[in-house]
Amino acid sequence: MSTHFFSSLVRWLVLATVLGLVGCASGPNAVARDPLEPLNRSIYGFNEALDSSVIRPVARTYQEVTPSTIRTGIGNFFANLADVWSTLNNALQLKPAQTLETGARVVVNSVVGILGVFDVATSLKLERHPEDFGQTLGYWGVPSGPYVVLPLLGPSTLRDGASLPVDTKGNLVRHLEEVPARNTLTVINLVDKRARLLKATDQVDAMAIDKYTFVRDVFLQKRLSDVWDGNPPDRSGADPAAGTEGQSKP
Repeated sequence: MSTHFFSSLVRWLVLATVLGLVGCASGPNAVARDPLEPLNRSIYGFNEALDSSVIRPVARTYQEVTPSTIRTGIGNFFANLADVWSTLNNALQLKPAQTLETGARVVVNSVVGILGVFDVATSLKLERHPEDFGQTLGYWGVPSGPYVVLPLLGPSTLRDGASLPVDTKGNLVRHLEEVPARNTLTVINLVDKRARLLKATDQVDAMAIDKYTFVRDVFLQKRLSDVWDGNPPDRSGADPAAGTEGQSKP
């Protein structure tokens, strides 16, 4: 199955989900930021079943058979590619210091670190400032909108879901003309990312909690923190799933 077909399928599923959100009735006990909980839970269940039966076993096998040094290099390589997109989004958010530092990371790691396989920039105290287009929209005051769970892609918000096509264009792997190389790198990146989350997933599974609610609240809190660079406005006493994303930063 080609990456083009897979990406087209994902885009179709995302579009279908967003259209479904427009006409979907809210659950009777829905919280403020998750008015579409019944639909979201259904999609979450589908994603969980796919993850448990296919994605997680593949990621666990990858972790077990691949030496840690190689996995570190793979993670560094894809993080370096992500830094290119982060540099542009930092610039779009008018953050000159973060733009220069993240851009410097790309140059140092790409040249000295052999295409980013070795993270030389961190040893030089050049910090990473990860940004995506959803964060850029949030920076400029676009509200996050309701929480949504996207088929295959997982937790998101209406704003972040709408920004996915732009973020996809910012993925340098997507611009490779060699289809086999593009497909291989895409799969490796997805498996490597999932493998890095195995420990956290196992910990959540071990808790006697409602996993859906836990994942939702953690995701929304993290995105709020991401948009405000770790310094969100005071939300004491607020619903943990509510937030003030979408307010322009001073």
